[in-house]
Amino acid sequence: MQNPIDSLLYVKISAEQAGKIFENLESSIPLPIQLSEPGQKEDFKAENIKPEMILAGMLTVFAYDRENPHITYYRKIFNLLRPDIRKEMTEAAIIKIKNNDFDMAEEILLSLEGLNPDDGITKLNLALLMEERSQFCEMRELFEDALSFNKRAEELYSELILFEPPLPGVFFNAAYFFIKQKNYIKAKSLLKTYLEIENDSSETAEFRKAKASELLKTISEQALDDELFQKAYKCIDLGEEEKAAESIKLFLRKNPKVWNAWFLLGWALRRMGRWEDARSSFLKTIELLENSEISDKEPLCDVYNELAICLMELELFDEAEKHLINALSLDSENIKIISNLGTLALKQGKQEEAEAFFRTVLEINPDDKIALNVLGKPRA
Repeated sequence: MQNPIDSLLYVKISAEQAGKIFENLESSIPLPIQLSEPGQKEDFKAENIKPEMILAGMLTVFAYDRENPHITYYRKIFNLLRPDIRKEMTEAAIIKIKNNDFDMAEEILLSLEGLNPDDGITKLNLALLMEERSQFCEMRELFEDALSFNKRAEELYSELILFEPPLPGVFFNAAYFFIKQKNYIKAKSLLKTYLEIENDSSETAEFRKAKASELLKTISEQALDDELFQKAYKCIDLGEEEKAAESIKLFLRKNPKVWNAWFLLGWALRRMGRWEDARSSFLKTIELLENSEISDKEPLCDVYNELAICLMELELFDEAEKHLINALSLDSENIKIISNLGTLALKQGKQEEAEAFFRTVLEINPDDKIALNVLGKPRA
């Protein structure tokens, strides 16, 4: 992959030419010029310089060359020329994210971050992008990439929570991030801090305050920050399913109505190949979730899918199909669910139906290994 810096050409211009481009330009400092290809450097002539080429070159420096000796000067010039650039570039990044053009979105946000290193909002947007990329990769079973983006998000949040003055939105979003990591101790601390420092009364802030209070109540009532629960999740993460099951069973003796714990137990048992026991745990999870007061029923999607895997192993195909259809109704583009429907069809001898599911998988992720294998297509 080509390094964007390779397409930069540094050019010194005369005082006369500098004045024509921008009166504050210093002719003694070389300007970064963004070329479309590195090979254009030999043929480039200084008189062909246009202001947009300089701005594009500076953005590349901001994104990928933070140690550049002239970066402070470039920041000064860029902010003078384009003082309102953050709004424009942030909107452009959002459009790229919606179109799944994550590389370009990241480049835009990295440029903004390099332009104004103290801009916490841009750094927060980068953290949110890393979360989005991690989820995108995980859905496509690119687990190493997902882990890498997840780590970058955590690093960004670690920087952001140290910002002065503190940014309330950072603490709210960071709490959500750590909840997804099942680190409820960290999430609880961040939510408490958010409620302490949030002074805004906008509609968004009021929604967040209500949500933060709801999450704190859930963590407290379900004892999700309990040491045994945290230990069980860490063991699962390390592939120590038996230890995880032991810890979560001890937790459930004190907290028998915590759906998260039943799900974690089912997950551990399923990974141990104890299909019938895992099935019972997932059914208990569904019972508790369906009777709970939580507004977000999204976790049901994962439970239905995990339960269906157990049912397929137990050759209870009709029941497995019912739960996979339930899961699909909650998340119609979830590759894991569509792929499992294809696997189920194969187990039932429904080849055409299976191939239809796997073709759908390839529409979402053209590199899906299972789908390519079933359909007999070579990898690109």
